[in-house]
Amino acid sequence: MIKHIFINLILILVMTVNLQAQMRKIPLRDFFKNPEKTGFQVSPDGKYISYLSPWEDRLNVFVQKLGDKEAIRVTSAKERDIAGYFWKGNDRIVFLQDSGGDENYKLYSVDRNGNNTKLFTPPDKVRAGIVDDLEDIDDEMLISLNQRDPKAFDVYRLNLATGEMKIVAENPGNIMSWITDHDGKLRAAVASDGVNNVLLYRDNESEQFREVLNTNFRNDVTPLFFTFDNKFIYALSNLNRDKSAVVKFDIANGQEIEVLYENPDVDVSGLSYSKKRKVLTSISYVKDKRELKFLDDKAENRYTTLKNKLGIYEVVITGMNKNEDKFLVRTFSDRSLGAYYFYDEAKNDFYKITDVSPWINEDEMCDMKPVQYTSRDGLTINGYLTLPRDVEAKNLPVVINPHGGPWHRDSWGYNPEIQFLANRGYAVLQMNFRGSTGYGKKFWEASFKQWGLKMQDDISDGVKWLINTGIADPKRVAIYGGSYGGYATLAGVTFTPDLYACAVDYVGVSNMFSFLKTIPPYWEPFRKMMYEMVGDPEKDSALFKQVSPVFHTDKIKAPLFVAQGKNDPRVNVNESDQMVEAMRNRGLEVEYMVKDNEGHGFRNQENRFDFYEAMDKFLEKHLKK
Repeated sequence: MIKHIFINLILILVMTVNLQAQMRKIPLRDFFKNPEKTGFQVSPDGKYISYLSPWEDRLNVFVQKLGDKEAIRVTSAKERDIAGYFWKGNDRIVFLQDSGGDENYKLYSVDRNGNNTKLFTPPDKVRAGIVDDLEDIDDEMLISLNQRDPKAFDVYRLNLATGEMKIVAENPGNIMSWITDHDGKLRAAVASDGVNNVLLYRDNESEQFREVLNTNFRNDVTPLFFTFDNKFIYALSNLNRDKSAVVKFDIANGQEIEVLYENPDVDVSGLSYSKKRKVLTSISYVKDKRELKFLDDKAENRYTTLKNKLGIYEVVITGMNKNEDKFLVRTFSDRSLGAYYFYDEAKNDFYKITDVSPWINEDEMCDMKPVQYTSRDGLTINGYLTLPRDVEAKNLPVVINPHGGPWHRDSWGYNPEIQFLANRGYAVLQMNFRGSTGYGKKFWEASFKQWGLKMQDDISDGVKWLINTGIADPKRVAIYGGSYGGYATLAGVTFTPDLYACAVDYVGVSNMFSFLKTIPPYWEPFRKMMYEMVGDPEKDSALFKQVSPVFHTDKIKAPLFVAQGKNDPRVNVNESDQMVEAMRNRGLEVEYMVKDNEGHGFRNQENRFDFYEAMDKFLEKHLKK
């Protein structure tokens, strides 16, 4: 008897310890500090790997020879993370970096050993982009710069050995993107007057571009890449259909000639291929999760092999060598940022390189569950609901989290914000309101001129769905979002003031008039399209006045926390300044955080810490009983 009592006591103690571990309040900085190692790539010859890792609290590039234990840091960024990088040949790294969040990316290169760092592009108020890395030409690449005209990006051939740049295509002012063939020749482009998109083509670089297809922006052909003989292109197209499909397109004559795949429920989002074998490998699309349709047995067998090794995790091949027999593999799930693995297919050698954030225990994280509800006018709204662990899903404090864009979508996967909020005891609802991408043309068009109206209704209907199911405590619902999600946050507390107990606006739009006056110069070609999708400040002035939260602060009842980057090129700091001023003039409760060295969202680690710590205290104050 005594023995059984003793065993039962031990079991109770173990269960209590496990429960306490599951309910542990995880340090906030564990969610938002820089990853230990991320952004792995492999050199073209397969002898080296590179990655981003913190140094001086900034993400810098490191290079490591396969088989060696130590890596060499090759960049020394202290003010700003390296925004992106790639191998250019086997001995050089090319990387991009902006200043203070201004998104004017500068282009640099550095030798594999960390020597010979070079800046290639003008230092001030010019944005560089990559048109084609010309991987078969070690010392050259095609880049885009808006140096001549801030509104238009010309194409230059850059010699990385000498730094010399030669313009190869001058943008007449309306070209939005450039497309090269498999030989690196500039053969196609997409132009726009803001409403109509024009597909341009030429047989060779000695010819002038000619118009081959003219469509309204609602009907889209997005070139992906040329066929392997450089005669046709593969593209995403919604011509004469609601959902975008992968098609083979006769670009010289502006006609679809074959539909490779279309899905009845969602847009197709991507097409992959083997450059070495010159075959198409897979098509991707996103329903609740990412799905693949394979076109190639070798690629499918490789994926199956990796999936069998890695079990429940999502598997993505993020890099490979030129010979396509050495692969970098990334895993992830809704509860884990996952890990990187190295797979030598020829040797059947497979091993783990590193966890991305080893301090995150996925057993303490929360499930992100796909959900659906119906809008008041009958649309199906897809989303994701994350519930805190070890509590009954009843009468919970909730954070509503509309995404930015707004022409974007939330997807399944690990999200540090969501996991942080769930760990603090909040249920979190993310919804793909009308206008969210991936659900077809009609669903997208249903958002036109509906900022603050039906788009906002979709968000409000999500709140009411949670209340009606008994999950949400109607007195403890917050709304938090960034960019368009920040606008939706301000609209939520302005136009549905009784729905929310508090709100957090992160780089959000408050005034439709001033927002469209301060868009970046390189958005200027899209202005007419924005007028159709969002509204025209002159023709729709009454609408803009109706849906701009800054003009309706008298309706706000809930306390508000606003965060803004001073150098934001997309949502000017004035958007937050005027909202805060209007609220303070009315004596309304508002906290305001501005970071002088940030842009559209806080990239520097210490600024993220400040923001989320302030948000944590704000939500604790207004949502907890």
